[in-house]
Amino acid sequence: MGWGGKVIYLDDEFLTFYLYELLNQNFDVLIEKATSNQMTCILVVDDEPAVLKVLVTRLNLAGYEVMSAQDGEQALEVFHRESPDLVVLDVMLPKIDGFAVCRRIRAESCVPIIFLTALEAISERVAGLDLGADDYISKPFSPKELEARIATILRRVGPGATVVEAPTATATTPPASNTPPAGARDVPAGQGVMKLGDLVVDTNRRQVSRGGERIGLTYTEFSLLELLFREPGRVVPRAEILEQLWGYPPRRAADLRVVDVYVARLRGKLEPDPRNPELILTVRGIGYASQRMGEFPTAIAS
Repeated sequence: MGWGGKVIYLDDEFLTFYLYELLNQNFDVLIEKATSNQMTCILVVDDEPAVLKVLVTRLNLAGYEVMSAQDGEQALEVFHRESPDLVVLDVMLPKIDGFAVCRRIRAESCVPIIFLTALEAISERVAGLDLGADDYISKPFSPKELEARIATILRRVGPGATVVEAPTATATTPPASNTPPAGARDVPAGQGVMKLGDLVVDTNRRQVSRGGERIGLTYTEFSLLELLFREPGRVVPRAEILEQLWGYPPRRAADLRVVDVYVARLRGKLEPDPRNPELILTVRGIGYASQRMGEFPTAIAS
């Protein structure tokens, strides 16, 4: 069914799953979910009241604090007022569309964004990822799938990770040093500093700098960087990257495009010439590999 020429995708599971959970799920499990997620706030934006109600109820059931909005202007108002930990954002919204909302949010924050879209064209999905979205789900979808995607992203970014991006150093943010801290060689993997040419990667603070200036990366972009440089020189298949960072295996070729988009974004921020990359290399038909540390005389293995 639909209103105003728009189709609403409401399958049986989408409409009734949360009622089934209320009636049949062990009450102790619900309490455990509510306790574990009680500090996490999610903003859900969709202009269809029936869809919005189901999503809000389902996520409340999972223990999240949920805010909602039905158009782009309201979404931005709620975002600035409530500072949510994650945004679930429909693409086709009145007043301001989802792409424009994403662009405005990403200009000031690295909060994770998941797009909901009924658009089938791969180009439209890529456009959303190019704007800085962390993931997308095609309609129709199961509430279970959305909850799983949210849980995966929140595990990756960790609690309290939705800070404002700072692409360059400011008066209140001291510039990151190009000199690795003493003892960096002794720091366990994932807890140190890597220096690749003039690029400094600080895994303690999840920051990247060049020439003393911060390079603003989202948490997904930084996680991708960490994954590729965890074993320098190893070819990481695209399917593995998708499963490690987004938490689901590719069901169709289009699913792997999210990896390609993020690699392109990372190259655009880190490579002097993104069209001729030197840090992140493409292995055609397989995936991506980082340069070996030994190829950089100043490399410090974390």
